[in-house]
Amino acid sequence: MTLKSAMPSRQNLSRQIIDSCLAMNAHGINQGSAGNISVRFEDGFLITPSGMAYDNLRPEHIVFVNLDGTSPGALNPSSEWRMHRDIYANRADAGTVLHAHSIFATALSCLRIGMPAFHYMIAVAGGADIRCADYALFGTQALSDNMMVALHERRACLLGTHGMICFHDNLDKALWLGVEVETLAKQYWHARQAGEPVILDDQQMAEVLQQFRDYGKQPSQAQ
Repeated sequence: MTLKSAMPSRQNLSRQIIDSCLAMNAHGINQGSAGNISVRFEDGFLITPSGMAYDNLRPEHIVFVNLDGTSPGALNPSSEWRMHRDIYANRADAGTVLHAHSIFATALSCLRIGMPAFHYMIAVAGGADIRCADYALFGTQALSDNMMVALHERRACLLGTHGMICFHDNLDKALWLGVEVETLAKQYWHARQAGEPVILDDQQMAEVLQQFRDYGKQPSQAQ
């Protein structure tokens, strides 16, 4: 069996995107038709359409976008397609991108506050903090440019006065990471209400990141 034939079909990937969108709402990290999900596919990516409620989505509604930004279909892709395109174009490790307006991550983003190493699980995003990108109008290249700065050596960031975005290998991992980022945002929010959280230092986080190299891997997967 060739690698190409082993890859999921466009229809199957589209169904999986819809299932992940519904799961995102069920987990409480998104509401209504806000947010968007995409999957790398062939020479571009598949992404949710603009402004359509997830409950009404069918596989034929999922839009293909080339990496040059063109889309040959009848439906418009999510207005945030530029963020997805730029992640795929610049991060070879990105298989799926998830963007959400989760409550606590969005609240922090409205305060333009990133998350320092108040808890070791910050390392799920790839480093010792989760940054908040500068604000720019939604759907613009400026927003995507700001996001890419905040995503340097990270898998997730907050978007100033907007929400959060993350990427991972596949849909399941991206959903997991999105839930983790929102959970951390909720924990950080509550910790700040009681006082000033104690921040792990660089050495402590370096140890955590070393431990995370095999985090969640079974013996057959560990390197």
